[in-house]
Amino acid sequence: MASSKRRGVGVGGGEKKDLFHVVHKVPAGDSPYVRAKHLQLVEKQPDMAIVWFWKAINSGDRVDSALKDMAVVMKQQDRSEEAIEAIRSFRHLCSKQAQESLDNLLIDLYKKCGKVEEQIELLKQKLKMIYLGEAFNGKATKKARSHGKKFQVSIQQETSRILGNLGWAYMQQNNFEAAELVYRKAQTIEPDANRACNLGLCLIKQGRNEEARQTLEDVRLHRIYGSEDEKVVARAEQLLHELNPINCVSSPFDVGLSVHEEIMERLDLVMNEWTPFRSRRLPVFEEIATFRDQIAC
Repeated sequence: MASSKRRGVGVGGGEKKDLFHVVHKVPAGDSPYVRAKHLQLVEKQPDMAIVWFWKAINSGDRVDSALKDMAVVMKQQDRSEEAIEAIRSFRHLCSKQAQESLDNLLIDLYKKCGKVEEQIELLKQKLKMIYLGEAFNGKATKKARSHGKKFQVSIQQETSRILGNLGWAYMQQNNFEAAELVYRKAQTIEPDANRACNLGLCLIKQGRNEEARQTLEDVRLHRIYGSEDEKVVARAEQLLHELNPINCVSSPFDVGLSVHEEIMERLDLVMNEWTPFRSRRLPVFEEIATFRDQIAC
């Protein structure tokens, strides 16, 4: 009878232990990576978690996850520069499958640190991978996760997202002509209300207020995907409110370069370097080429 009770306790204890891992989303075991996750998620000791993530990387324990999770914790602790160096120095230890998510993490870190040039360069590399058919391991879709939920992302959605990030990076350089061109291409692939607001701002900065007004009205009147978000609509209304005739005195050449020089130079950075691989190009980049030719005319 006593033996039976002990077995019952043991089973119950095991069930509680399993439930603990589920509730706290920590893996089972006692390896360096497991201890790091426990420190991060259960004990809430981020600095000690980073120490154990380092131990996991150095011992070869779940290196893909350890490096990514450590970089995330570092970012949360305002140690983004350190996180960037960690990824650059140790990503060669990670699998091929982990490289794309490491790139995405680097882009976020570059953005937080204000490293715009590095951000642009990496975004161009990601576009190049799509262009060459190397993204998503050659597949048309991939599984992604956000806030604990899994969903499918198409190559078109990923291209539009990257172009949107590239447009934002150009805006940080006050290069509104290049940003406009990239945002327009993103919108032809997958319209989005937030990007439409950014496009409207680019047009305002170039003194093209009537075009900006039309773009922003599409958001205000809920004609575009994402305009159900009240914050996005409020932003569009604020930009519309700021539009007035006095702002129309600026020129599309305010950034100091001609339209042809600036637009063609920046678009070349994104795609012309890939022309030797034209035969392997995805349809979306044929559309970009057509759009570029229209601008050149």
